[in-house]
Amino acid sequence: MSTIPATSKAFSSALLLLLGIASPPLLSGADLIVAVASGGKLQGDVGCALYRSADGFPMNDAKAAAKMRVKPATDNQTAECRFAGVSPGPFAVAVSVDVNGNQKPDKNFLGIPTEPWGVSNNIRPGMRAPRFDEAAGTMPASGEDLRIAIKVQK
Repeated sequence: MSTIPATSKAFSSALLLLLGIASPPLLSGADLIVAVASGGKLQGDVGCALYRSADGFPMNDAKAAAKMRVKPATDNQTAECRFAGVSPGPFAVAVSVDVNGNQKPDKNFLGIPTEPWGVSNNIRPGMRAPRFDEAAGTMPASGEDLRIAIKVQK
């Protein structure tokens, strides 16, 4: 009986994955579920950005570890962003509501958001942007999903 060399097995597995015949291994980590509410109607798509460090938080979503846009629920009062496979460790989430549909968080000439926004831990400093350390939570090592609530407002 002949044996298949390890390199051939690895090549075969990669080829099967490319062809869609086999499934890739599951991502490590659990889901982070972000429940978004405003206390009224959400007037537009909701953008959620997941940060794993202070770099870019809270307004530069190009530096976010993951981001998504979701439609409000049918009641237009809530929305949910679900980040799958988030590894254990610190995180913060920034949320904005795209009221005018231009697919970006709008700011005035001082850099203050003009559309509803919020961050994890519902931190809202008076005269500055929230810092990562204020908004940070920790994804548990247990592998259990984590649900957080963020209230958005102007």
